[in-house]
Amino acid sequence: MDRLSPLDAAFLQIEDEDPSSSLAIASVAIAEGPTPAQTEFEGAVLARLAGIRRYRQKVRTVPFDLGPPAWVDDPAFDPPAHFGRVALPAPHDRAALSELVALLMGERLERDRPLWEFWVIEGLPDGRWAILSKLHHALADGLAATRLQTVLFGDAPADPDPGGEAADPGAVALLLDAAGSLLRTPWEQTRLVARELLHPNRLARRISDAARGLTALTSALLPASPSRLTGPLGRDRRYSTASVPLAEVKSVARAFDVTVNDVLLAAVTGAFRDLLLQRGETPAADSVRSLVPVSVRTRTALDNEVSLLLPLLPVDLADPAQRLIRVHHRLASLKAGQEAAAGALLTATAAHEPFAPVAWAIRAAAHLPQRNIVTVTTNVRGPAEPLSALGRPIVEIYPYVPIALRVRVGVAMLSYAGQVTFGVTADADAVPDTEVLVKAIEREVQALRGAAR
Repeated sequence: MDRLSPLDAAFLQIEDEDPSSSLAIASVAIAEGPTPAQTEFEGAVLARLAGIRRYRQKVRTVPFDLGPPAWVDDPAFDPPAHFGRVALPAPHDRAALSELVALLMGERLERDRPLWEFWVIEGLPDGRWAILSKLHHALADGLAATRLQTVLFGDAPADPDPGGEAADPGAVALLLDAAGSLLRTPWEQTRLVARELLHPNRLARRISDAARGLTALTSALLPASPSRLTGPLGRDRRYSTASVPLAEVKSVARAFDVTVNDVLLAAVTGAFRDLLLQRGETPAADSVRSLVPVSVRTRTALDNEVSLLLPLLPVDLADPAQRLIRVHHRLASLKAGQEAAAGALLTATAAHEPFAPVAWAIRAAAHLPQRNIVTVTTNVRGPAEPLSALGRPIVEIYPYVPIALRVRVGVAMLSYAGQVTFGVTADADAVPDTEVLVKAIEREVQALRGAAR
């Protein structure tokens, strides 16, 4: 039975508990050339999706949380219902596109059908058009979603989905399977421990890594300094975009002997510093802690295989170069401290526990007034090869990350076609000034480029 992992299910549970949240991720692909007819676009996408079983499945929950939800075939699957088309309103510019994307992403995906949508947005400047690819975070993480872009708009045909068709097990079968899993879980844990005991060195290393990682994770229990960057969310969203040349980011990384991710996170750090200063708030050393997803992916399936790092962003430092060095050292320290390994261990352990307590804990946590994490910043390497849609070249791709749990700002980064693009999502009431952030990100990269010279 194809069940959701605890992490996959958590995105559904958080959305259930937070009426202001819509936990769908997305990309906005900008294409050149004539806008295709809607039937032509739908046919091309559906031909590519034919080999991906998950796009024909919906979520079925188990009563009383006795087991994880399952992916089941949707007997009423209606492909045209997952496609939309809209014209970009005046003044037909990038700001209008961002406002439209925020509006479309604010609408939740309907749970009684497969959790995805495609929107054709026509009327962009210079004869361009856009494709909004929207899917629920329970379906895939950012890396899996990016691979889907390659399937949909690359040259290679879509790989057939392994495992054949999945039947709808029905509520009774789900309950029986859940009851069986409750009995299997203690035996599975005993078997895993016995297997590790046969390799004492490996067991000792894992225990040591887990202990260090869990110690590092406890730092995130300390609340950040109070600011208007955290708090209850409304229903409306703001979305703004920016882009910088990837070559400039790489040159900065080489000059300072750091990673591309370090440079991008340092630019975001400087942007948050600017935002706090413009609001009259003090950018203290503990003002902004970010959740930074880290891929632990070992397979190509559609799901979520991520852990996390929780660094404090050094918004207190005024010098861009100093911020970059501090970001680099903090990320290196967290990686050496096995923080991501500890997060992966927690999610892996949850998969072997009875589902109900895990689900109840997630729902309870969704109601806590957390002030530990201020933002989420995620960086995904985009498709390596140029993409096209129905023979029209895709020239830019902008990412979209959802926000929830009192986190009022999220920043997604994606590399494609020689550019790094940024998508900033924010609560419209609390953080209406997303343009401040994206303009500051562009300035920060230029400041780092100057420092590198």
